[in-house]
Formats: sequence, C-alpha cells, structure tokens
Amino acid sequence: MTADPNRVSATEQSLPAQIGAVLFRHRGWLPLLFLGIPLVFPGSTSPFRWQVGLALIIIGEAIRLAGVAAAGTVTRRRSRNVQRLVTYGIFAWARNPLYIGNFLIWMGFVTISGVLWFLPAAVLLFAVEYELIVRYEEGVLESIFGREYLDYKNETPRWILAKENLRRYVAGDKLLSEVDVAKGY
Repeated sequence: MTADPNRVSATEQSLPAQIGAVLFRHRGWLPLLFLGIPLVFPGSTSPFRWQVGLALIIIGEAIRLAGVAAAGTVTRRRSRNVQRLVTYGIFAWARNPLYIGNFLIWMGFVTISGVLWFLPAAVLLFAVEYELIVRYEEGVLESIFGREYLDYKNETPRWILAKENLRRYVAGDKLLSEVDVAKGY
C-alpha cells in the first residue's frame, strides 16, 4: 500500500487523539516535573534504591537504544510527516519501545530520588500522557498507512513486549541481523 500523508482517519480525529496531538508536540516538558519534584520535596535515598533505580534506568535506556537503532530518525518527529512504518527490531515486540524506555528511565530517577510518594503519581501521569499521545500517533499511522498499520497493530502489543513475537524474532534471521547492525555502531 502507498502511504497517503493527506488522509485523516476517524481515529486521528477523535478527542483523545486531538489532546494527544498537543501533548505530542510538547512532550519534552514532562521531564521537568520529574526533576522538580525531588528538588522541592527531597526524599531520602539508600543504596538499595540506587541499585533498583539504576537497573530501571539501564534497562530503559537499552530498550530506547534498541528502538532508535531499529528506527533511526524515522520516529524522531513532532509532526505527521512519517516516511515509513517501522515494524522490525524491537518494534516487532512492542509498538512503543521508546515510550517504554522513557517510562522505565523516569521511574528509575524517581526511585533514586527517594520521593516514593511521587511514584504512583508518576505512573499515573505517564499512563495518561502516553495513552493520549499514542492515540494520536496511532491515528496518524492509520491515516497514512491504512491496512498495513492496522495489521501491525493487531499483531503487536502496544506496551508489553510480546513473548510470541520474541520467539519469532529469535528463531529467524532477524536477531542475527540486529546483532550485526549493533556491531556496526
């Protein structure tokens, strides 16, 4: 199917997607809240919190790096201008690996800060913001790629890394090709 950047799907026109479009364009501001809360309300940390927090940050960054390695600059947009649908690499396991990585990274920082009362609020904040942003992005991808995107959406979970997709990935030549790509960096 040929991508149609001018088509606008009903999904993209929905109210959640419209709110998500605004949040999408300004998504770089959310981390300021995660930096500000520990400064205004300092918590107490411990070696254990540092270990847990650093583990979350490292896992989150690894997921993000896998996403960036697979997609390159294709997903680094603040507009509807999308050239291709990325369905390979870690995007074969989950549709939003960059956001999964962001979530883990920021939960790691909250854990390290020791402001544990903020952890449930941070989870809720991320859930609401990213749910709306993803509604917008899914609407755009549906508008541009149509059936191709809808098939991918039906086969690949939004947030949880799919075990059955991982099995297909490891069983095929895809893992070896990703390892070869990673060696080139």
